[in-house]
Amino acid sequence: VTVRDALNQALDEELERDERVFLLGEEVAQYDGAYKISRGLWKKYGDKRVIDTPISEMGFAGIAVGAAMAGLRPVCEFMTFNFSMQAIDQVINSAAKTCYMSAGSIAVPIVFRGPNGASAGVAAQHSQCFAAWYGHCPGLKVVSPWSSEDAKGLLKASIRDDNPVVMLESELLYGVPFEMSEQAQSKDFVIPIGKAKVERPGTHVTLVAHSRPVGHCIEAAAVLSKEGVECEVINLRTIRPMDIETVEASVVKTNHLVTVEGGWPQFGVGAEICARIMEGPAFNYLDAPAVRVTGADVPMPYAKILEDNSIPQVKDIVFAVKKALNI
Repeated sequence: VTVRDALNQALDEELERDERVFLLGEEVAQYDGAYKISRGLWKKYGDKRVIDTPISEMGFAGIAVGAAMAGLRPVCEFMTFNFSMQAIDQVINSAAKTCYMSAGSIAVPIVFRGPNGASAGVAAQHSQCFAAWYGHCPGLKVVSPWSSEDAKGLLKASIRDDNPVVMLESELLYGVPFEMSEQAQSKDFVIPIGKAKVERPGTHVTLVAHSRPVGHCIEAAAVLSKEGVECEVINLRTIRPMDIETVEASVVKTNHLVTVEGGWPQFGVGAEICARIMEGPAFNYLDAPAVRVTGADVPMPYAKILEDNSIPQVKDIVFAVKKALNI
């Protein structure tokens, strides 16, 4: 099942399950979605539940937040998260802070979703990763799926959650097929927000990633395995609240840590993981400094060869692991 189909299934099931759920965004209805995530939903549910909006993020994000405050459960799609900058005031000031500022009396059950981070050949203004931006803000939950199972389970959990959730998808994963278990095919399948998953057990080094780089980590682990190095690969799934316990338990076992992300290095997700490990009980188990693998500290170039060198590759992860293990 591709990630695209898993997201479509999740939306379909949740629209059917709860009549308060609706989807709005650019091109989501008649065009079946810019990335075909909402294929068939407008035909099935009609204009009231699947709504095409003008190209005004601030406007439709505001409408969605108001609808959530009034008791509906909107799913607000951004064509890419770069465009959520147009509406970041709605996401942070209107959605994230309202539950706290109303002393818990106004919930804002909304999901902001869309592709985040690097795509291919779309240059600096359409390639940025916002995991660290949104992960910084109390009041939001932030999820970042990798596999089809992640995508379906996390989207369903996000829609059912009474808090505002930012769901950061990857455009480059939409067409990628993943095995999906029987359990994941059921209508009741949800993945709890705030729980990481060990995708591959190992003993020598812990690799922590989210979104597309999880796949790179698994590939790097396969390469390193041939050289006798067994990597434990952790798929974070959730950026906020971060499941640091799973990472700690792994570091206690492997004594080495490498973080991998597609975003920029400064104040990034990897920086936060490293800081939390340093402040916690796992620090004493580290045999070497933690190593970060990140995107390059530049706006994303347009030229393909430069773009390839700006995002973490399998070889970069292999190199980082060898550095951490002093091989």
